[in-house]
Amino acid sequence: MNRGYAIAILAAGLGTRMKSRYAKVLHRAGGQTLIELAVGAARRLAAPGQIHVVVGHQAEGVQQTLAGSGVQFVRQTRQLGTGHAVLVGRQQLQAWKRVLVFYGDCPLLTANTLRALQKRHAATRAAATLLTTRLVNPTGYGRILRGPRGEVREIVEEKAATPEQKAITEINPGVYCFETGPLFKCLASLKPNQAAGEYYLTDVIAGLVGRGLRVEALLVEDASQVLGINTRAELAEADAVLRRRKAQALMAAGVTIQKPETVIVDAGVSIAPDTVLEPFVQVLGRSAIGPGCRIGSHSILRDASLAGDVVIEAFSWVEDSRLGRGARIGPYARLRPGNVVGAEARVGNFVELKMTRLGARSKAQHLTYLGDSVVGADVNVGAGTITCNYDGVAKHQTVIEDGAFVGTHSTLVAPVKIGKGAYLAAGSVFTEAVPPGALGIARSRQTNKPGWAAQRQRRQTGARKH
Repeated sequence: MNRGYAIAILAAGLGTRMKSRYAKVLHRAGGQTLIELAVGAARRLAAPGQIHVVVGHQAEGVQQTLAGSGVQFVRQTRQLGTGHAVLVGRQQLQAWKRVLVFYGDCPLLTANTLRALQKRHAATRAAATLLTTRLVNPTGYGRILRGPRGEVREIVEEKAATPEQKAITEINPGVYCFETGPLFKCLASLKPNQAAGEYYLTDVIAGLVGRGLRVEALLVEDASQVLGINTRAELAEADAVLRRRKAQALMAAGVTIQKPETVIVDAGVSIAPDTVLEPFVQVLGRSAIGPGCRIGSHSILRDASLAGDVVIEAFSWVEDSRLGRGARIGPYARLRPGNVVGAEARVGNFVELKMTRLGARSKAQHLTYLGDSVVGADVNVGAGTITCNYDGVAKHQTVIEDGAFVGTHSTLVAPVKIGKGAYLAAGSVFTEAVPPGALGIARSRQTNKPGWAAQRQRRQTGARKH
């Protein structure tokens, strides 16, 4: 890490072209907010205490998003332009010899590119070094004006550019290295733009040159890496790039992804080798998948933890749950938050779990709901079983001990306990404990009435005649 640098990330703007009630930097690409991606790139270069995030619009939301990251915050209470955004951080930033400045809405900007800018700045001993790139259609961006020897002279904004200047294709994406002394001297003398009433950081470049100081540039060939996000369409394009990067990294590390263009994997996900992701899978949040797993088509995992050799069949949902080695889930299963599924356990089709611990080798294969339950090892839960865990006011727990057999269509009204090795008769409603090894029966006795159907039909026929 370079101890001589502060990093300033500008994240105070409204982002009006997003047409959103949320600040632009709180929108997501690749599974993270734009500001998290920006801070992530910065943290590869500097310690958290060197990173300063300038906040303004929805400052509390941005700070909450970055809570625990260790970065510093600078409040821009009035959004008076990019130059003003850096100037409000003067007290914190001028303690450092150099400052790296970039926007919080550049999700594709990599630490390697920022590091290359730092190296160029140090090597040339310039007062400022900026990234530039070339666009076939540079409309909307500030143009780089160079002198007769190719030196950077000025950045002219689109609105102020002449027709000749608008024809220039080299643009300013807004990534800079500055010597802090000259930077703040120029900022202190900036005048607001007459049309917008804002102080532009771009005007510092001409100010440095006017003081006889040198400004250098580093041209980035991959323009997409350094461009900011201004619209929903651009956000979608950045998301696609980040997803593609993640998929390529996983495949390089030994993960099989079938039809990777259809699979979504968040940045914070870890997947071990020999796991297979089938088409249209989503693995989100902080999910961690062990080796040799298979995730079936159209399944969604969020903040899930899977040991090795787990199989998730198609169209299943697993959220904030831990699955033991060799567990098998689905198809069409739903695991809501708070579940722990033991090794080699089975959760079958149209089974729903919530806040449930399902023991090793236990099975709930069909049409079952287990909520707020503790199920031991080697338990068989028959089709159509439900735990009635909510009485309208509070949640209650169901306990099923090791080796119990729960018959089809059983209803367990919590709080209730089923003892070790007990058998529950199909179609029963249990409101009291069943002792270990006992057979529990809780249903009305069957009664057959011969000829009842024919009698009913005759009564209905007679009623229609009258």
